[in-house]
Amino acid sequence: MIPWLKPAPEEDWFPDCSSAMHEPNGLLAAGGDLSPRRLLAAYRRGIFPWYEAGQPILWWSPDPRTILLPGSMHISRRLRRRLRSESFEVSVDQDFAAVVTACANRGVTSESAGMRDGETGTWITPEMVSGYTRLHRLDHAHSLEILRQGDLVGGIYGVTLGRVFFAESMFSGVTDASKIALACLSGLLQRHRYAMIDCQLPSAHLTSLGCVEIPRVEFTRRIEKYCTDSPSPMQWRQAAMPVATLCQRCDSV
Repeated sequence: MIPWLKPAPEEDWFPDCSSAMHEPNGLLAAGGDLSPRRLLAAYRRGIFPWYEAGQPILWWSPDPRTILLPGSMHISRRLRRRLRSESFEVSVDQDFAAVVTACANRGVTSESAGMRDGETGTWITPEMVSGYTRLHRLDHAHSLEILRQGDLVGGIYGVTLGRVFFAESMFSGVTDASKIALACLSGLLQRHRYAMIDCQLPSAHLTSLGCVEIPRVEFTRRIEKYCTDSPSPMQWRQAAMPVATLCQRCDSV
């Protein structure tokens, strides 16, 4: 049995992550709500919501946890050429809603495999969209948009607390677009002294990009430290620029 949380915006209690189930891995609690207070309390404890329409809200804290250290992404020669080309542009927080919608609507391919491998995006319910949009308005959720000839072709979004970026999902409309988004995010976060990108669950796609698994107890120790730290001053909202320009600024290429 797992605890049932009260759906009250003033509530932010969660059980200790060590009580999470082993099968399915990390299931911790059900119920509650997706208010900003509840969501931020969850992320500070290493917990995230994941459920589908028709289910109660389910809260997870898997063991081990998949992370990427900013600046440590594996960049293949092909991807490096794309990052240096003038074909793609990147913007930040210019169209958060469009990125979340694209992640929700994406199909499953090896290229579009995001933070939760094997999912079609059906877990990004209207309630989830509303919850993360509220966090975005509070400057706790952000997106990177990848553009080609002005069209949105890739992106990534997630939650920020202190020096941690909790990645939620990413998508590709064309080859390598999600990898370009993650590379831009990794370089941007490295430049501003972020300590960690939480990628939640392992997948072959994420492993190929340099993500590693660490025990939940170590992940919890890190977020307890880094979520209260301050990154270097940063203006999240940035107009579209060539991907090569951002990568050069961040020493990513």
